[in-house]
Amino acid sequence: MKYLVVGLGNPGEKYIQTRHNIGFLVVEAFAKEREGVYSTEKLGDVSKVKFKGRTIVLLKPSTYMNLSGKSVNYWMQAEKIPLENVLVITDDLALPFGTLRMKGKGSDGGHNGLKDIQALLNTQNYARLRFGVGSEFEKGRQVDYVLGEWDTEERKTLEERILQATQFIKGFTTIGLAQTMSNFNNK
Repeated sequence: MKYLVVGLGNPGEKYIQTRHNIGFLVVEAFAKEREGVYSTEKLGDVSKVKFKGRTIVLLKPSTYMNLSGKSVNYWMQAEKIPLENVLVITDDLALPFGTLRMKGKGSDGGHNGLKDIQALLNTQNYARLRFGVGSEFEKGRQVDYVLGEWDTEERKTLEERILQATQFIKGFTTIGLAQTMSNFNNK
């Protein structure tokens, strides 16, 4: 069995510790745990790791957030991974900081990365793990907030929440979407 787990974010040093790059942080943590190494490939940085007999292709698109669909679509085709074995990890302003919620389908919720993925895949029916980053910003300051770095309070529990997010990857690739949602959502 082969899976594609996509962490959404923006490439480049200035984005590394921003809220918008939580997807990158989660797949990096999973790769590190599995002793995976990233290499720069077409349309992204890729690490292939094994977990319980499964091959998991971890992807950090290099296309910038708003064009994530191009990278996702390319790697699905290149690795011959069906849509039901794709998981996208993204930041979510609608959830309080650290809240983790997996869904099997849904709207883009105004998220440009998800919007592009849905446009290129021509469906909303793919698994996504939403990582809550909160909405502690003034009206009209959304972009500054998501492209801002974690505050002191968030940093205190960020690592633990990232490790919890990696549990969703393990669940998705072994026990499946429905059971993972049941076991881990809102924990």
